[in-house]
Amino acid sequence: MRKIQKFELFLACLALFLAAGASLDAQQDSRPSPPPPVDVPRIEGKIVVDGRLDELAWQQALRLELPFETDPGENIPALVKTVVLVFHDQDNIYFGLECFDPEPAAIRARFAERDQFDADDLININLDTFNDERRNYFLGCNPLGVQRDGIETQGGDGSWDGIWNSAGRIHERGYTIEIAIPFSTLQFQRSSGPQVWGLDISRWYPRSQRHRLGLVKIDRSNNSYQNQFMKIKGFAGITPGKSIEIVPTLTGIKTDVRADLPDGDFANVSKKLDPGLTVKWGATANLTFSGTVNPDFSQVEADSRQLDINQPFALFYQEKRPFFTEGADFFSSPFRAIYTRTLRDPVWGLKLSGKEGANTVGAYFVQDDLTNLIFPGSQGSGAASLDRLSSALVLRYKRDFGSQYTLGALFTGRSGDDYANRVYGFDGVARFSNRDKVSFQFLGSSTRYPNEVVSGFGQPAGTLGGRAFGAQYEHQTRRFYFYAEYDDVSDLFRADLGFMPRVNYRELEGGFSYKWIRNQGWWSQIQVGSSFEYSEDQESRFLFRSNSLNFFFRGAMQTYFMFYAHRILENYQGRNFPRWAAESYLQMQPVANLQFSLSAHFGDRVDYENVRPGRSFQVNPALLLNVGRRLAFQIDHNYEKMNVDGRELYTANITQGGAIFHLNARTYLRAIVQYVDYGYNVANYTFPIDPETKHFFSQLLFSYKLNPRTVLFLGYTDNAQGDQEYRLARYNRTIFMKASYSWQM
Repeated sequence: MRKIQKFELFLACLALFLAAGASLDAQQDSRPSPPPPVDVPRIEGKIVVDGRLDELAWQQALRLELPFETDPGENIPALVKTVVLVFHDQDNIYFGLECFDPEPAAIRARFAERDQFDADDLININLDTFNDERRNYFLGCNPLGVQRDGIETQGGDGSWDGIWNSAGRIHERGYTIEIAIPFSTLQFQRSSGPQVWGLDISRWYPRSQRHRLGLVKIDRSNNSYQNQFMKIKGFAGITPGKSIEIVPTLTGIKTDVRADLPDGDFANVSKKLDPGLTVKWGATANLTFSGTVNPDFSQVEADSRQLDINQPFALFYQEKRPFFTEGADFFSSPFRAIYTRTLRDPVWGLKLSGKEGANTVGAYFVQDDLTNLIFPGSQGSGAASLDRLSSALVLRYKRDFGSQYTLGALFTGRSGDDYANRVYGFDGVARFSNRDKVSFQFLGSSTRYPNEVVSGFGQPAGTLGGRAFGAQYEHQTRRFYFYAEYDDVSDLFRADLGFMPRVNYRELEGGFSYKWIRNQGWWSQIQVGSSFEYSEDQESRFLFRSNSLNFFFRGAMQTYFMFYAHRILENYQGRNFPRWAAESYLQMQPVANLQFSLSAHFGDRVDYENVRPGRSFQVNPALLLNVGRRLAFQIDHNYEKMNVDGRELYTANITQGGAIFHLNARTYLRAIVQYVDYGYNVANYTFPIDPETKHFFSQLLFSYKLNPRTVLFLGYTDNAQGDQEYRLARYNRTIFMKASYSWQM
């Protein structure tokens, strides 16, 4: 009972804070009035995007500079000069950047896949087109004109692939970037008169440290980035994206499988040529409707292999399919109640997303040939994949109140023969000041499993009702950070279209950190902190307790070092396991073309499969080597060994490597390999297990990408496996192609 009172005390404190927030809202941080918006001129002139700012229009453009270094230096004068030119016409907004550099030979730039060049010199254009100080587009490129883009929100970053034009050129003064962004690519408010947008421009200047140069000063005590933007004014008479985009696709695949390993013959099991179609339509000025029929949801990028031994809960994998990643921020939720990787093999889908005024809307309906299920619990989860058709509906709505409050609602539903799952609820975020933020979410669920799941996977029969509640408070200043979080999820809560593999728990968590900051020298930031966590199940049975200390260092040669020490008491299957553990991470870039990292985890660990105490050691080195501007190699290795009673239980090795050669900014050749080797000491297991399993995956790919949706892929993959009876033997091989073209009207 005393433990429950801890949770009730936290909720009482949270209620007091919410009440105090109402008065804090009327006493906002005293800040000087923001400067008036800067006018962006409208200039009608022919522009060729070639990285040369020699057209007459550039001489008439708005001229800005990036005067500040905001990281690691704190709003100190910029190390190098950057001049920004801005103007617009009826159809585009244009940016020209002269990035001066006293050592042009030190500029870091390489041809790379789109969005995959964070270690380079680069610039970012950050546009808050709704001026709501919550969300902004970022569009950037490196000195060779290679593009990156996305959505940045106060809760994190979201995927977005826009179609826009850029070019870069390195020269004796530094480098020049030229960018044209069509208004049809962006969403913004409808207005016949001038509009006000938020703007920040950042230049990343990686040398011994990675310096961020910016248009505006950044207050590190402010928990909102967007409310610190410069305001720009103009764009009268322009219209947002109402275009129709039609993307036909053609996918071909041929797969051979060897039925009898290791020496059987290959037989063709799949050979098909499938057309598909995706259509995007600006249903209104700011709402985009898209539909797809027979989509190609195959992943050209292979998932990074994760260690899956001795893991009681399901592993999380990042979504990479464009239909789901685009506009993903519209579907964000405090609990991970929406997780599109549960949709395995969609036949067709419809999607609506966008923002009208203060209202944000996201919805999709997908019919799936397979039904993936996670069976959550308090100490582990199970999974199943049913070969049956199901329909999935997701609805997400948010409404902004002023610049500091947001309320939202969520509904997800999936149904099939004798199966249904519904999740519904509401949530909110309140920024009472630039330092204090509260977020919360209430969810309810209703689930009915088919008889085959009830009998085959031990799930309850009938209709299951569940609930989930979570709340978090964050306080942030320049040097100090504090957070407290409470979650309460009932035993029968199910989010089958989300990723919530853990239920039947109440958890209180909190922590703080303090940092020292230097503008110059061999170190720029040192941070120390502590955190705690306590959880029990819905019957007040103890589950988990931890106390942690952490240390963070940032310094020369782009060095990042983190260390965590944990004291843990964990209850598993009715037994308490006290343990100590530590983990660390080091990343460095000692020279321009070489980056490496090393993570390690060691200490006591529970042997979940045999319910015993053990000790483990895990190390993960990784290396990235760039050879010139076109060729890159990457390799990482994950090693883990676990001992129980002083004897080996298992040893796991996962090696992943790749090489990529860019013919130009749009075309590359790539090879990927993954090798997995698990060895088990069968004498130390309490149940029968094979002593060894091996797996090898390889992929060769040719890629041409004119823009994110006009692409050509040609590739080959194969898989091999082995065990104690035979060495690696190939068991399938696939040749594939995909061609798509974005036709805009």
